[in-house]
Amino acid sequence: MTGDTPISGNLDTFPKLLAENARVRGDKPASREKDFGIWLSWTWGQVAEEVRAIACGLAALGVKRGDKVTICGDNRPHLYWSMTAVQALGAIPVPVYQDSVPDEMQYIYEHAEAKFAIVENQEQVDKLLEIRDRAPDLEHIVYKFPRGMRNYDQPFLDLLADIEERGRAFDRENPDFYEDSVAQSTGADIAIMLYTSGTTGRPKGVM
Repeated sequence: MTGDTPISGNLDTFPKLLAENARVRGDKPASREKDFGIWLSWTWGQVAEEVRAIACGLAALGVKRGDKVTICGDNRPHLYWSMTAVQALGAIPVPVYQDSVPDEMQYIYEHAEAKFAIVENQEQVDKLLEIRDRAPDLEHIVYKFPRGMRNYDQPFLDLLADIEERGRAFDRENPDFYEDSVAQSTGADIAIMLYTSGTTGRPKGVM
């Protein structure tokens, strides 16, 4: 549900800018991705709906303002939608290199005190399962693609599509939640935490 009026007159965060773009150019292309040779396209209105569903689903999962949420995957639209959804909750997205080995990921999870993870596929889930005992703050893992995940029955694993569906239900029950959450954030808040490559030492978190 994208509104007819901007969430805030001060467009100082990415979620506020997304809401404004959905309002003024909702039917114009916002994201494109080539999948098996075919270009897929999403309008600003569709992207805003996706971000809203992810944000509300993460809220239902327990993500709160100030929480760190790692995001790991290829350079694809859903990765950026997830980052924006995390920001919409006042939480902090922490991108992780998709080719990081488990030990490198463990350091980032410990240092950032990340509670939630959004990853692309089975490969990234397997890395997190390997280090989970050494990443005590990590509570939940959300994955985008279900291929290879049929026999994974851990209660802390969820498919992103299921989180989105849960988010839509949460949104219907709490229709003011998303706009209120976005409006609470300002440009002075931490937008993202980026880790350096660590070529000369341990990676450093840059805010």
